[in-house]
Amino acid sequence: KEKDLKINFIHLRWVSKQKMGCVSEVSSLSIQTDQGIKNLTVEEADRLAASNPDYAIGDLFNANGNFPSWSFFIQVMTFEQAEKFRFNPFDLTKVWSHKEYPLIPVGKLVLNRNPTNYFAVVEQLAFDPSNMPPGVEASPDKMLQGRLFSYPDTHRHRLGANYLQIPVNCPYKTRVSNYQRDGPMCMSDNQGGAPNYFPNSFSNPDCQPCFLESKFKVSPDVTRYNSANDDNYTQAGTFYSEVLSEEERRRLCQNLAGALKGAQVFIQERMVQHLMAIHPDYGKQVQSLLTKHNAEAQKNSNVYVYTRPTAINASAKM
Repeated sequence: KEKDLKINFIHLRWVSKQKMGCVSEVSSLSIQTDQGIKNLTVEEADRLAASNPDYAIGDLFNANGNFPSWSFFIQVMTFEQAEKFRFNPFDLTKVWSHKEYPLIPVGKLVLNRNPTNYFAVVEQLAFDPSNMPPGVEASPDKMLQGRLFSYPDTHRHRLGANYLQIPVNCPYKTRVSNYQRDGPMCMSDNQGGAPNYFPNSFSNPDCQPCFLESKFKVSPDVTRYNSANDDNYTQAGTFYSEVLSEEERRRLCQNLAGALKGAQVFIQERMVQHLMAIHPDYGKQVQSLLTKHNAEAQKNSNVYVYTRPTAINASAKM
């Protein structure tokens, strides 16, 4: 949709889909651009994709000296509130209401310099959600739980076993002291001649209690829950009717119809049913545009457009 076609990185708002579990509460992260939100039309995006696919990167690089910034906010929910919430608060397809859980400002992100070497500083960068400061821990979010493993495992495959020793990824103000040694591309003294077994009577680095994961409670019921009946429409309907302007709604419907016009009619109908559940006007507008697209396609093409029964019958004969 057009709301995601940002004109550049500087005018982009970042919202964490994953909810983090702090030691005493649950938090949702949000980073709001201080430059304001600006969008591209589909036509502008298509033109830039053909003429300058690195447009957004170049725009950010050329903002050097303007110091673009983003304000960092959190929303906070207690564990008791999370247990009683009307929907799964860790569902990454949903957001927490700003009225119920207001944004709390906690800091600001300012870009004050460009990388001097793109490969060394950007392409070797290894973000990892399992790297958390004390007091911040993983929530039960299923997507986050998968990423805790997949991100570092991917970095080991991409950058090598010692990717955490690459300057852009390593700590600068502390010395790493553990029992992890060797491996290709070791960029340090490999912790010298210190023993690599625990416990030992020499250097003997020990566990620090302040970095241990805190205790947490779990529900006594462990089973597979069917989430097919969850409310997946209310928030989308509120966004359509209360957040978007009339012009933004019009362009959203045009863009979605343009993306769906190449699909089979029964797929289009199925999608329109979802849009009607979000908001009746949303479904009607997209259906009207699709009807025009399909009529035009039938007039200008010899390609047969399958309806649902025909498609099923055709597949049954194969």
